[in-house]
Parts: sequence; structure tokens; C-alpha cells
Amino acid sequence: MEVLTAVLCDSAADYNGKLCILGAFDTIWVRRFPAAHPHCAIALRFLFRDTDEGKHKIAINLIDSDGRNMLPGKVPPIELDLQQIPEETFFLSRNFVVNLQGLPLNKPGQYSIDIVFDDSIVARIPLQLIQLKEGTGS
Repeated sequence: MEVLTAVLCDSAADYNGKLCILGAFDTIWVRRFPAAHPHCAIALRFLFRDTDEGKHKIAINLIDSDGRNMLPGKVPPIELDLQQIPEETFFLSRNFVVNLQGLPLNKPGQYSIDIVFDDSIVARIPLQLIQLKEGTGS
């Protein structure tokens, strides 16, 4: 299994096997904490080969600067059962889009969105939460 894309964005969609991504970002500016980001998405694209056939689990964790998961139980794991990859193909790609509503923003700092495949972190999306100083920004 190979991670081809792992990105935090405004929105994403799988359109007939094509991963469509709008507004990738890694920084959120906040006036006051705690806060919540109204809507965003995690866009993932994986590449599988015949050695990856079988059952797998993909989990997504939002890790804060203290190492705690901010999404326990809020994003259920993706259960994946890869049947036989067709003989006429060399590989198989799959897109996954996870929509997040009300992403918790508890305090400024460096965060990461960890993509876990079969209990191993396979991608880490960086995210920084920065507090706007009074009188700056819009």
C-alpha cells in the first residue's frame, strides 16, 4: 500500500475514480480559543498492489500539541476489504474523503492529522492553529 495523497482541504469528492480537491490548507487563524472550524475534509488516495489483498482498517486521528487525539470516536475507522485485483491491472487506486464538521480547536499550537493503516501511521498531515493578535486580520 502506498499513500499517494493525504491533504486537509475545504472540500473534496471522488468523481468516477478521480480525486477532486478544493482549497488545501495547513494553517487556521483563530481570534479566540476554544473554537471550532465549521467544515473541512481530509482527502486520501491510496495505491494497492496484489500483495495488499484482504481486510484492512484505516483510522484518522487529530493529534494536539500534547499528543492527545482530539477526535476519539468521532471519526469511525474505514473498513476496507480488497478483493482480488483484476489480472489486467498492475495496481488499484482508491479515494477516500472524510468530511469533518465542527473540528475542535482548543488552543493554539502544532497539530497533526495522522492516517493510520492497519495500526501503523502511514501519513501525517501538519496543521497549525495560530491566534490572531487584537487589531490584525479580518
